[in-house]
Amino acid sequence: MRIYNGLVALFLGLVYLIPSSLHLLWQPDETRYAEISREMLDKGDWIVPQFMGVRYFEKPIAGYWVNNLSQWIFGHNNFSVRFGSSLSIALSGLLVFWLASRILNDRKGAYLATLIYFSSMLVLCIGGYAVLDPMLTLWMTAAMASFYLTMKATSRRETLIAYLLLGLASGMGFLTKGFLSLAIPVISVLPYVIQQKKLKELLIFGPIAIVTAAIISLPWVLAIHWREPDYWRYFFWVEHIQRFAEKDAQHKAPFWYYLPVLLAGTLPWLALLPGALAKGWRHRKDQPALFYLLGWVVMPFLFFSIAKGKLPTYILPCFAPLAILMASWVSGYIQAGYSRALKINGLINLAFGAVGIIALLLVGSGVLHGVQLFQPQEWLKVVIGTASFGFWLLVGIITFISPLKRWRWAAAAPIALMLLYGYAIPQQVIDSKQPQDFVSKNRDILQNSRFVLVETTGIASGIAWELERDDIVMYESKGEISYGLSYPDAAERYVSAAQFPDWLKQKRPQGDVCLVVRLAKGEAVDPTLPKADAVFYYQRMALLFYKKVG
Repeated sequence: MRIYNGLVALFLGLVYLIPSSLHLLWQPDETRYAEISREMLDKGDWIVPQFMGVRYFEKPIAGYWVNNLSQWIFGHNNFSVRFGSSLSIALSGLLVFWLASRILNDRKGAYLATLIYFSSMLVLCIGGYAVLDPMLTLWMTAAMASFYLTMKATSRRETLIAYLLLGLASGMGFLTKGFLSLAIPVISVLPYVIQQKKLKELLIFGPIAIVTAAIISLPWVLAIHWREPDYWRYFFWVEHIQRFAEKDAQHKAPFWYYLPVLLAGTLPWLALLPGALAKGWRHRKDQPALFYLLGWVVMPFLFFSIAKGKLPTYILPCFAPLAILMASWVSGYIQAGYSRALKINGLINLAFGAVGIIALLLVGSGVLHGVQLFQPQEWLKVVIGTASFGFWLLVGIITFISPLKRWRWAAAAPIALMLLYGYAIPQQVIDSKQPQDFVSKNRDILQNSRFVLVETTGIASGIAWELERDDIVMYESKGEISYGLSYPDAAERYVSAAQFPDWLKQKRPQGDVCLVVRLAKGEAVDPTLPKADAVFYYQRMALLFYKKVG
């Protein structure tokens, strides 16, 4: 089994750890979470989250703690920002292996489930991305494994321990992303509990998990309430009720939104999806553990589909049980001597690689009218992107030609893409979505300015992170920190366009001022702004520099 351990470790290194330091942080998500954790670590305040010096109550604390530790250990760099996500996915994979080895009673099948999990596109993309969902996924996978222990418990003591572990996992999930982390385990186990007629047991022992989750959460719950009495009102009403249920929910999307996300997210194993889901349902009586896994896939999927607010990251917890179901189905499928689905899977990967190549060549050559992602001098980026999809296509060809012998090679399909995509990003995408490049080109002037005003929170957080300063002032737009800016002690962190001329006269004697504004395509700097000593254009951004006077 050492060879399997080595292959999984190599895969983790190639697609998760190495790429973490190869490309810039994306705004607004990665720059936001990087800066929040940096400020907590810098100020030594591990209770109240702050974002660019103002209160930020959108999430609880545990995810920031993970990022704090990562930055403390690895320093101020992109790798440290993303390491918490990668580590969470790696630990989730270990739980997948542990659970699969027990449900499938086959260590090779467990390795296969783990490899399917690590190589699924949604897991790959989010596992190397600095958001809190990988950490939530870790705790939800731990909750899934803990409840499985209750299913196999042979004594009240074992049952009690299992529910204590379930409560621990749920409590940590709550500290990471809030109340939804308590709802997901409940709705996920309900189909199995009802089918196996274990509702009475759940009602008896469930409170133990609830009390355990409360005990785990209580110290910080009380501490944040003592420091910031309005936290729980805002967090519960705005971040849960409004985001998921009300008409003005953030990220509104139709009910079917997650269907294409699921299909794309299961690449390069898409052809295994129908059989895996069908097996979980078909064997609900003779293999209840598979039906249990199916509940962990379907119930959160439906729950988030019903919610008005949607993001692709929300269904990440569905992929751990799905990977085990896929491994279970394909193992039985191969033993039965079938190969059609494996050939289809190879064909899908072949087609995906081919479509990626064609799309890049069309966009890169400028053939498509109105679509010019790459500039002529960026031809090397087109070549790199084409090579990445070409490798995916090659893997598809190999697995299509030899489905029974080499179908597992599908796991290798994303490797080139994950390693190289950072070198294939068009400059205009870097300019609009990766503000570290803007900061590096204007570091001296931004660092030495007494005041820095920025029009969008995404760029502002990138500047704050890169320069390690939390005194950025928002200009005209409050964005996602509007709640924090509503506090009287944050009044000086926002300046409207109408206020700016008078504000500039007042502040300019104290030091240099930089104003960073976003420009629409073809737009010039607003001529009504006070005349700057220098204006630096950077694609669709402009930096106006006002030198200290007096």
